[in-house]
Amino acid sequence: MSDVLALVEARLRTALGEPDARAAVTFLGTDRIEVLRFLDGDVVRYATLGMSAQPMADPTAVVADPLRGPRAELVLSVRAGRADTDKVLRPLAVLAASPQVEGLVVAPGASLDTGEPLWPGAPFTSVLVAESGGLVEDLELDDPMEPVRFLPLLPMTPNEAAWKRVQGAAALEERWLAHGTDLRDPLRPGVPLG
Repeated sequence: MSDVLALVEARLRTALGEPDARAAVTFLGTDRIEVLRFLDGDVVRYATLGMSAQPMADPTAVVADPLRGPRAELVLSVRAGRADTDKVLRPLAVLAASPQVEGLVVAPGASLDTGEPLWPGAPFTSVLVAESGGLVEDLELDDPMEPVRFLPLLPMTPNEAAWKRVQGAAALEERWLAHGTDLRDPLRPGVPLG
């Protein structure tokens, strides 16, 4: 398990550079989740470390397979200096712990809801999980383990999240694209959905 996390941290450092800060959160009955912060010009990136220690298990499975199953870490990118986004550390750790706590399998297209603003004054209480492979390449592990996927998180307003539930993730992403939405703006308004 710790071997996987050492490889994951090495992949994050290769892709994003040296973290300038890290915080750890432990929830009762779960493994420790760390959140690393990386500065990249005017963008700050937050990446979880610990979610991939165990594969995500199908909640209907009688026994969780200790080797097989999807593995992931979460990556959130926002523009620096526009909001107190460092307060996202705990909500991010909560989302990263959700496979252990709630038996969720986090995959592209899914919505994850924190039930509260991602940071003080944020218009977002949930995120859309995007496809991996862009910013941080998937990390191949020895068979029979599946690769660790680094899943980007795209903050959603409550209205966007409700619209996505009805229309689907692809439709919301198309709407963002059509309106030139800056998904890294921590204070952006919701996209027009009419």
